[in-house]
Amino acid sequence: MTDTSNFWQDNSLEYLEMAFTVDYRERVEKPDGYGKRTGECGDTVEFFLMEKAGRLESISYDINGCKNTNACANTVIRLIRGKPVEEGWTITPEDVIRFLKTLPGEDSHCAELAVGALYVALNNLTENLKVKNNGERD
Repeated sequence: MTDTSNFWQDNSLEYLEMAFTVDYRERVEKPDGYGKRTGECGDTVEFFLMEKAGRLESISYDINGCKNTNACANTVIRLIRGKPVEEGWTITPEDVIRFLKTLPGEDSHCAELAVGALYVALNNLTENLKVKNNGERD
């Protein structure tokens, strides 16, 4: 049995909040951008992006994974929600790790997984906007 007696004291408030919140956990039927990545560990992160006037107006996620993956997915949303779409490309796994403060080092791949899923969603969003904008000009 694992000793968890110091878990709450040993982790930052930021980590605890992001690991256990599910405020943005929602599947969106027709997002403007969608991205999904599965890591070698078997965890999966999906992001659903909604854009308005060049900004990431709404972002939600779904995961099949551990609390560290949940923390990283929530952190990605916290760092980019409401910001210009282009800023999404500047988020790095190191930004996520820095924000969380106490993400276990052996679980840094969770930050890489979440940011990778974001990049896939941003790419999909960009492609969808190109198609939409080309259609509006015709």
